[in-house]
Amino acid sequence: LNRAKGGKLYFDLINKSSAESLSRLVIHPHQGFIYSACFSHDGTKVASCGASKTLKVFKSTSGEKLAEIQAHEEEVLCCAFTYDDRLIATCSSDRKVKVWNAEQGKLLRAFAEEHEEQVNHCEFTNTARRLLLATCSNDSCMNVKLWNLNKPSSQNTMFGHFEPVNHCCFSPDDSYLSTSCNDGTVKLFQVSSANEWKTIDVRSMFADGEEAIVKCSTWSPDSKRVICAARNAVLVFDVESSDMLLEIRTNRLSMVQYCHACPTSNLLAIAFSNYALELWDLENSKKKADCSGHLSWVQRVQFSNDGSKLLSCSDDQTVRLWETQKVHTSSAIGLKRDSDVLFNNEEIIVSAADNCNRLQVRDGRTASVLFQSEEMSSRIRCTCLSRQPSAVALGQESGSVQVLDVPSGKHLATLQGHTKTVLHCRFSQNGQTLVTSSEDTTIRVWKWQSGECTVLQGHKEQVRCFSLLSDSMNDSSLLSWSFDGTVKVWDIERGERLQDIQAHQGAILSCHVSPDRCLFATTSADKTAKLWSIQSWQCTHTLRGHQECVRSCRFSWDGRRLATGDDNGEIRLWSVEAGSLLKICSRDSKGGMDSLHGGWVSDLHFSPDDSLLISAGGYIKWWSVVTGEALQTFYPTGSALKKIHVSPDFSTFVTIDNIGILYILQRVV
Repeated sequence: LNRAKGGKLYFDLINKSSAESLSRLVIHPHQGFIYSACFSHDGTKVASCGASKTLKVFKSTSGEKLAEIQAHEEEVLCCAFTYDDRLIATCSSDRKVKVWNAEQGKLLRAFAEEHEEQVNHCEFTNTARRLLLATCSNDSCMNVKLWNLNKPSSQNTMFGHFEPVNHCCFSPDDSYLSTSCNDGTVKLFQVSSANEWKTIDVRSMFADGEEAIVKCSTWSPDSKRVICAARNAVLVFDVESSDMLLEIRTNRLSMVQYCHACPTSNLLAIAFSNYALELWDLENSKKKADCSGHLSWVQRVQFSNDGSKLLSCSDDQTVRLWETQKVHTSSAIGLKRDSDVLFNNEEIIVSAADNCNRLQVRDGRTASVLFQSEEMSSRIRCTCLSRQPSAVALGQESGSVQVLDVPSGKHLATLQGHTKTVLHCRFSQNGQTLVTSSEDTTIRVWKWQSGECTVLQGHKEQVRCFSLLSDSMNDSSLLSWSFDGTVKVWDIERGERLQDIQAHQGAILSCHVSPDRCLFATTSADKTAKLWSIQSWQCTHTLRGHQECVRSCRFSWDGRRLATGDDNGEIRLWSVEAGSLLKICSRDSKGGMDSLHGGWVSDLHFSPDDSLLISAGGYIKWWSVVTGEALQTFYPTGSALKKIHVSPDFSTFVTIDNIGILYILQRVV
């Protein structure tokens, strides 16, 4: 999904056909957590609500906004369509229940007097037989109510719960209403009489003393089973006997937030607090798919009425739409995020490991595989490409380094020496030298065609990265940084350590050398960035102000600015000469663009004229350097982008998300 300031598109995805993915659409409708989203019964629209106090309606095919309503005075906790999609109900922390015209956004009914505490959930009956609205709340006793929209007060109150009721759900034929409560029970009420029919003691399924708040319940399509979510489990009960038929448990560190049964099949969607969404087949008790992409807790999931689509909403401020059958049957090969890219005129070459632990080299424009290695015995952790000779190197967890020919895939060399995982590798400009760094605290400089090796020793912790101080063939200086807080300068030809700088109190997370090779910058887990003189090796400025680990940094091409990004999603622009703050990008967003970056800011790049800045993290964002405004946001299907590769002319951008999708974006203006 692309969102651009004022509707103007600056960059667009050019490999759309190869980026087919499980998540068909990502929508960013609200500023704040999204607590609820639902399909219209015909599946053409989606409504969402949350902490922004608004209700929004948009097309399920494109994400185009159809309506925006300032719905409540406090957070809106749930929304629901009527069976004919003419009306939408909302309920809120402000204790009110409201009913709106879905097309015009006009308020038709407001029930404000009967619930004494926040109203957690609302739901309409499923059929045209009789239109009723059910609501449940944190009230002490009269916490479940049925409403006839033609009456000014509730038609019935369902008694039985004495603690907050989190959720209510009509059976498919509207005969029963299930309620899910903090007291660890699910109650089934007859809708016609409002009397309690039976209680299912979910609490008894957990060890004595364990709190068992029931988050929600959902019905199987035949109304014979009721499925509920509590703690880290989903439990399936027979409605007639109240016997438990099936239990799905996740690890204790992840709580089930919500579940919903598909109206047309045996599929069950489960949302978790660990950002995951899973599909299970209740017939054979097997997980069918992991749906990755959200950056925070998934609050709600729902199938469309025909079962063809699935939506999820999250605290990450997004609603994601999925094609059920595509998720259900997908077996796509995904790429790992540790990648390298060569830009050669119009050609884009991408190297990355796949989820079968094979190295792939692809044509970036067509996504066609130029070659694919055999499955490796040890996990591939890094890769790099050489222009001349045309080769690709890969580093493995075993410590081994392999060099292969491009495009034939012929094995050229195996380099043994590292005793632990190889974390980073890079060819020299002439391709004759390969430099690798490792968890074993060493850097190795290989004349890879002969196997000759120079070992650089001195770091006390793993060496995650390094940088050649110059692209010149005559300059053999290398800069390395480590979790031990030090920066070291090496002469890689002689294997000598030239400088040893205790740069930070915490781990060094990134380092960048200025274009004129006079300065370098470091960023750290100690929440600071520093500027250093290469001539004196002294710190010229300490840049303070970030509230989290400073994850990334980049000099502008004219060397006058430094951009830094942190784990809070904040980007700061600094004056290199004065060491002073110029701009905080994430606080200066205007014109409806979201200000949150979405996850750690893992990579930064300036355009050649220094007018634009691109950042990667949970999303990809383009910024105006002058104003600090976000010009455009690109939402990948997945998240947690480690790196973005940028062509020298700032026209093409390549990245891979955490579910293995390759994205190639092109500048369009």
